[in-house]
Amino acid sequence: MPRNCEFLVVGGGIAGVSCAESLAICRPTASVLLLTESSIVKSVTNLVPVARYLHKFDVREQDVTKMGATIETLVDQLEHINSREHWIRTRTGVVVNYRYLCLCTGGAPKLFSSGGAIESRIIGIRDTDSVLELQRRLAAAKDVLILGNGGIASELAYELKDVNVHWVVKDAHISATFVDPGAAEFFQLARSEVNTQDSSPETAIKRMRYGEVLSKEQNNKHGAALGPDWHRTFDLSGAAGKSDKRLPKIYYKSHIDSYKELPDGSGLAIQLGHEDGSLEQLTCDFIVSATGVLPRHEYTCDCPLKFSEDGGISVDEMMRTNVEDVYAAGDVCTASWSPATHWFQMRLWTQARQMGSMAGRSMAAASEDETVYQDFCFELFGHVTNLFGYPVVLLGRFNGQDLGRDYEILVRCTRNKEYIKFVLQNGRLRGAILIGDTDLAETCENLILNGIDLEPYGDDILNPDIDIEDYFD
Repeated sequence: MPRNCEFLVVGGGIAGVSCAESLAICRPTASVLLLTESSIVKSVTNLVPVARYLHKFDVREQDVTKMGATIETLVDQLEHINSREHWIRTRTGVVVNYRYLCLCTGGAPKLFSSGGAIESRIIGIRDTDSVLELQRRLAAAKDVLILGNGGIASELAYELKDVNVHWVVKDAHISATFVDPGAAEFFQLARSEVNTQDSSPETAIKRMRYGEVLSKEQNNKHGAALGPDWHRTFDLSGAAGKSDKRLPKIYYKSHIDSYKELPDGSGLAIQLGHEDGSLEQLTCDFIVSATGVLPRHEYTCDCPLKFSEDGGISVDEMMRTNVEDVYAAGDVCTASWSPATHWFQMRLWTQARQMGSMAGRSMAAASEDETVYQDFCFELFGHVTNLFGYPVVLLGRFNGQDLGRDYEILVRCTRNKEYIKFVLQNGRLRGAILIGDTDLAETCENLILNGIDLEPYGDDILNPDIDIEDYFD
């Protein structure tokens, strides 16, 4: 017997669950069905405002049976969509009739791989199952190679314990997905001096032109994070013996040129290629590939979905696809509308939640012939995370994305305490990186959105003796 529902949401990640929960709030009497491949789904909890429109949160895993009485669930995998007749078929043959459909099938790890029998020694980190697999392999590992420079790679490189970490990055500095070279240096100094006490940290303020700081290697590739503080709930210890100061060895501007299994089958022999053409040999037990994600859409549709160049399903500002009554949200989709001045897409948990909620509101409004407007969160890019033990807030064009060369940056750095970077264009704040307990998130949010001319204040805008939080709030 086919199942029937008014709203069908496919995907048990943050985007899918946020969409289903939004529908349950907006249409409490409507039938909402969540189709998920796993009996464990992810939802947002401990939502705490950091600024007016910016929040930090935890990701909670829960059984699908605890989704609430207003949301039905089905553990299965989407196989085919018949959009003309408004039904889908699952892998096990279940047919579900729907009125509105939202695709939140997420992304799959973009694994470094060239095929062959030794691919089992290359793992990607995406969900809880993959982290458990990493934990199992670490128990007997002494050397691990991490490939990538995004959030997951950055967290792993400094969270793995009792194991020798080889970190291979293609950029000139670490964590290039999120931060600039100055912030990367701040993190590295803080980690190398984690046991050093400094009662009188020095504060430095610098104003620099774009071309003097950012090199051509900085390309702001978009990556994805596993989730806020995900590593804190796992034991990521290896078998190389206890060490309090085991820091990763970082290979800048490098890539894996070739690899093969060791003769005794105990691990891999890796040949690294460097930008200057030189080669380097090393060995490891396994490779962690953390080089981003690819939108995941392993299903067919009678009316071809429109895809963007990056492989994501194209959606408009209401999260609608080109197929009638079919929406998409999260990592599987690509924002194809004209973005606001201070917003751009990155495949992060923050935006998965925002897109999922927006899709739910949009579907609910469509079902009642109502008009809904895009949520204000799409006016300003914002992301809250933790890197190397420090709270990090990213706002607006925080690395000068799409600003060309016509901007300045103003930096304040207090060693082992804070790193603050303002991106200024024509005297107005266009973006900010806030590392540490700065309490400036809401102030920066207001300055970016209001477009206040900061030229009269000069470098004093980041003077530690001036409380700009009170001044501009």
